[in-house]
Amino acid sequence: MPKVALPAAHMPGLYERNRAFYDQLWAAARLVRPERLNTWPLVQSLLERSPRRLEVAPGLRPRLPLAGTTFLDVSRPALLTLARCGARVVEGEIARLPFPDGSFDLVCALDVLEHIENDRGGLAELCRVTAAGGLMLLSMPLHAARWTAFDDWVGHRRRYEPAQLAALLEQHELSVQQSAAYGMQPRSSRLLDYGIWWLTNHPRRAMWWYNRIFMPLGVLFQERLALARGLIDTDAVDEVILLCTRRAGD
Repeated sequence: MPKVALPAAHMPGLYERNRAFYDQLWAAARLVRPERLNTWPLVQSLLERSPRRLEVAPGLRPRLPLAGTTFLDVSRPALLTLARCGARVVEGEIARLPFPDGSFDLVCALDVLEHIENDRGGLAELCRVTAAGGLMLLSMPLHAARWTAFDDWVGHRRRYEPAQLAALLEQHELSVQQSAAYGMQPRSSRLLDYGIWWLTNHPRRAMWWYNRIFMPLGVLFQERLALARGLIDTDAVDEVILLCTRRAGD
């Protein structure tokens, strides 16, 4: 797997903390195939017009089909498992994607931009490798006032205000085609606090329970995506998933 040099600004801060956390998480996890996740009906509807596909930082929860998709991640445990399952994998990071301009018809980056210091640079890279008129599937958490210990635990750098998100998409010439409420963060603050206590004091045991019990239950009881045209009203939404088109530009 080719390696990509890391910008000095990403070491040894947020990037390294995220990498260490997700290496530990994915080393103890099992692959959840994309067909089992609530994004699959949407993804399936996009495949015929998207023969060239890239998913960035899928971990072991890929949303695009393993066959015919390129998966890029910084986590070697995740990449090794994906490769054993027949996926095409590349080791690298969003800040410097090792692909030519316009390489893909569909680019997927769910729960990624909120983890990096330079989200504008990361989104610019995603746009660069997306063909003009191509599709981009994104998700991100909303509303800084809703920050919880869960955000700290999973390595978030930010939550997006809706106006800030709309401006960011416009600056990168992305038009929202469909959107929906999204995410699997626990709704109970008491349950969340209890989980964070276990992760802080007994991380290995907590990771085992998360990967083997709570994640499968979350997949089993996940709600269908209620997709709507354009950008939904996000006032009461904790996280949003967006299907965007990259405009051709002038």
